[in-house]
Amino acid sequence: MYIIETEKAYLRLYELMEQSHEVIIMKKVIVIGCGAAGMMAAIALAEKGCSVEIYEKNDKPGKKLFITGKGRCNITNNSDMDNLLKNVVSNPKFLFSAFSGFDANDCIDFFENIGLKTKTERGDRVFPLSDHSSDVISVLTTKLKRSGVEVHYMSEVLDLIEEQSIREPDDRAVTGIRIRQNGEERDVFCDHVVVATGGVSYPRTGSTGDGIKWARGLGLKVTEPKPALVPLCVDDVICKELMGLSLKNVNVSFETQVKNKVKEVYSAFGEMIFTHFGVSGPVILSASSYLHKYDGGDIRMYIDFKPALTKEQLDDRILRDFEQNMNKQFRNSLSDLLPKKLIPVIIDRSGIEPYKKVNEVTRQERERLVNTLKHFELKISGYRDFDEAIITQGGVSVKEINPQNMNVKKIKGISFVGEVLDVDALTGGFNLQIAWSTGRAVEV
Repeated sequence: MYIIETEKAYLRLYELMEQSHEVIIMKKVIVIGCGAAGMMAAIALAEKGCSVEIYEKNDKPGKKLFITGKGRCNITNNSDMDNLLKNVVSNPKFLFSAFSGFDANDCIDFFENIGLKTKTERGDRVFPLSDHSSDVISVLTTKLKRSGVEVHYMSEVLDLIEEQSIREPDDRAVTGIRIRQNGEERDVFCDHVVVATGGVSYPRTGSTGDGIKWARGLGLKVTEPKPALVPLCVDDVICKELMGLSLKNVNVSFETQVKNKVKEVYSAFGEMIFTHFGVSGPVILSASSYLHKYDGGDIRMYIDFKPALTKEQLDDRILRDFEQNMNKQFRNSLSDLLPKKLIPVIIDRSGIEPYKKVNEVTRQERERLVNTLKHFELKISGYRDFDEAIITQGGVSVKEINPQNMNVKKIKGISFVGEVLDVDALTGGFNLQIAWSTGRAVEV
């Protein structure tokens, strides 16, 4: 039995056929990018009998994986299909097939089987038992080696090689890549190319939008990339005054004008933090992924500092505090209700004279105080850039991709997987699950 790679092997193939030898043609696949989606695609294709090579511009694998989850690497979310899809922000229906073929349970089993012990924490977030992202990368690279995948580091892919039939202009195929390696440029040919270059977020890890550029060069539709799961900017000096203040158990909501009507576009309960430029924290990052469709509009953010209390209950609480501080000035009566740093800001927003005795505060003034605490308004002016974005929203349009195998519909020999696609999700392991599932789905 002879195993032959198709590149430069056709003459030998005919010789063997004439000699009546049994021949197996091994398809050669090139994967561009040694991140989560790229490594998973390479492993899956090697298991299917392909000869696989990865080309990576960095000097090591998984640079973005290494910093994911603050260095702990939240590999997936231990959820059923419905919850996985519920947490996908852009184009969840496209991922149904990929998730069906490789879901969260499959992901956990996969990593356990290749030697990574895992644990599930609050919010069903799955981490390596060691809390080290380096262990995730280690088991993947070991699996690549055992699967026969050859990885070429410090190898920058410059472009894709495309061939077009003279007789049939619509018959197009990607047949290889052009690379720069050791200062020299050369072409490498193959049967199939898998683009797993990531998005545009954290460009220092190597995600510089190469795959999106190549997709445009092929004439594929691309949704303009935007930073997502990213802190928000606020044009208000209040944020600088509150810089560093971290809040738990608050509710944030976002509203904008749509066809002359106020529409709530996002609301969530959780943690946030004030920064010198605006706001950040888990609920803010998640909100950012839902706001881009309203870019250019007037987006307002409202914080409910006491979501567990109704307005009436909060007013009763304030009255009790006033009774205990009857002879104190208003500015000194809120220490049991609010963090010290927040008190002067709330007093200023409420319009109540800070040196007024609490027994002189009127019912109308208390009402203003309650409204300030339950509906603290900030105007969103924009987003932080890709350097601070956890993921990219946008990318290769899913309309160009077959959801069952990640192959481009109109061009042979090429697939796109992972963050380079126009799919993204909330925090909690969902974006890495997209990478694993789309990588696993590739067929050639």
